[in-house]
Parts: sequence; C-alpha cells; structure tokens
Amino acid sequence: MPENNDGENSNVVATDTMKNFVYAMALDYEGATLEGFAAFLARRFLSTYPQMEALRIAVREQPFSATGQVLFGRSHDDRAQVAIHAGRAAAGEASEASTGGVMITAAESGCHGLQLIKLTGSSFTHFLRDEFTTLPETVDRPLYIHLDVHWRYGDLGSGLGEDLPRYVHAEQVRDFVHAVFDDFNSRSIQHLMDEIGQRMLDRFPQLSEVRFDAQNRTWETVKVSERDPKVKVYTDPHSTYGKIGLVMRR
Repeated sequence: MPENNDGENSNVVATDTMKNFVYAMALDYEGATLEGFAAFLARRFLSTYPQMEALRIAVREQPFSATGQVLFGRSHDDRAQVAIHAGRAAAGEASEASTGGVMITAAESGCHGLQLIKLTGSSFTHFLRDEFTTLPETVDRPLYIHLDVHWRYGDLGSGLGEDLPRYVHAEQVRDFVHAVFDDFNSRSIQHLMDEIGQRMLDRFPQLSEVRFDAQNRTWETVKVSERDPKVKVYTDPHSTYGKIGLVMRR
C-alpha cells in the first residue's frame, strides 16, 4: 500500500465480487466436506487475487431433511461449521497443507448448536460457598445445556477432508456427545465436558485438540407434585446463563 493513501482502489476486491466468486467456486467444487470446500475456496482466492496475502474462511452448514421425493425441510438443529486460515507459502516452504504456493495454516472443525437435556443422572454439590452464594446443592437434577464442540487434527490433511478414512464428520461427534451425556453421571458441567473430551481423544486418535463452549440453561423447578415427586413443573432460567469453556490437547 502506498505511504499516502489517496483512496486508490485498483487493488480492492469488492465484497460483491467476493460473493459472486464464492458462488462460482461452489459450482466448481467436486469434494464432499465443508473443510475441503473451505480449503478449495482459499486456494482459488489467493491464486486469483495476487494482492491478497492471507485470509480466513468460515463455512457453516445449512441442514435440510428430505420430507418427500423432491421436498426438503429446513432443519434448525445443530450444524457443522469449519474455519480455516490460509496464506502464501514462503519460498521453499512446503507441506501436505500447501498447494500451488498457498498454505493452509490452521483449520478447526465444529458442531454448533447442540441443545441437550438430561432429566436425571447429574448433580452439583460441594462447590465453594460464601456470603454471595444462593444456589442450593442438588444431588440429582435435570441438566439442560447449549453446546458447541470444536476439534483440530494432528495432520491438517485429515482436517481438510483429504484423508477420508481419518476424517471425523460432525454427525459422528454429535452422536458421540449424545452417547456420553446419556451414559455419564456427571458432578458438574465441567466434569461432563472433561469426560466428553477425554473420550473423544481416546476414540479419535487423529484429533489433537477438542474445545467446548457450553451454557447452563437448566430449567428451574417451580412446582413438585405431592403425589409423585418425579412429576414437576419447570420454567426457563433467568437470562444470565453460566458459560463454561474447556480446551483439551494431547
């Protein structure tokens, strides 16, 4: 860029141009994964526009479910998501993640928007108490969480969907989280996230890191049946939600 910026736009790629470029590349892409499409898009951008030095691309799945032979309904459930960083490879720099002078420097896959409630098999007791603590201890509670799960691969090629036998699909992660949450008797959300992370790294040795962003949306009990204590009326919690983050690496 010149020292005196006089509004010269000859190297500016308009955002409208970028939008149309993405549409055209989506038509050209013949792969099968979001990660692969993000990497394909990054390489095409940098090879087409030499004035670009680096970029970050995020791709989010828009899931639809078949409801007929030609009809599909939009799903508002959890969805896959991926973010990658790409730049120009230095002279003599090469790796499995570099193609045509373009290097993918980081990639993170994710499953976003999980909303899960477990009606029993969770507790929260023996936490620190002081003059500001009003939360009662609970030995068996419903636990309702909003959860985003992210993961990285030890080998970027697997993370970009280029090694399909080692590729972990977001649906696999979703089903795995469901199974652990259903099976595990947790003592806190932190305890649950730690268990899911440990099991994920054991189950998928190709992963190098898992990351969680969880919100505690557990319902508040307002009425309990006198005839059957298992019959209860719940309400949504106050809008200040507890948020828990955890990163686990090998």
